[in-house]
Amino acid sequence: MSDLTLYPADIAAMSVGQLAQLPPAQKAQISRHLDEALAWLKQARAKFDAALDAAYGERAKAARIEAGKDFGVVHLKDGPLRVTVDVPKRVSWDQVQLAAIARRIAAAGEKVEDYLDVEYSVSESRFSNWPPALRAGFEAARTVKPGKPTFRLALVSEE
Repeated sequence: MSDLTLYPADIAAMSVGQLAQLPPAQKAQISRHLDEALAWLKQARAKFDAALDAAYGERAKAARIEAGKDFGVVHLKDGPLRVTVDVPKRVSWDQVQLAAIARRIAAAGEKVEDYLDVEYSVSESRFSNWPPALRAGFEAARTVKPGKPTFRLALVSEE
């Protein structure tokens, strides 16, 4: 990581207004340094998490087996340190199979919504390429909201 002494010693203490008033070159420098710091922190976190897994992963797995669970939280002790290890359950569903099941439920006269959470969506690229007459039928169901803005700063030489 590069030297971060060029921006305010305590950027967190500065107000948004103070940061907004900084000269362009300093804004670009701060943005670059923050990006570098984030990349470094992400890499350091990944390495440290791998070290924690190397140190406690097998003990945590054994503790979960002993508790009769494949997922969830277990607590370990390492001297004065209490280590909490959480392995969350990540479930995914095969969409093709669910669609077939939904058709069978509907064919049996049942309401699909009683069994499945159904969310309809249309990809924006597909919607944009439809003929206007087709788009018109869908527009009442379409809501467009702005996302969070992102900013990229680059100093350009003034000529």
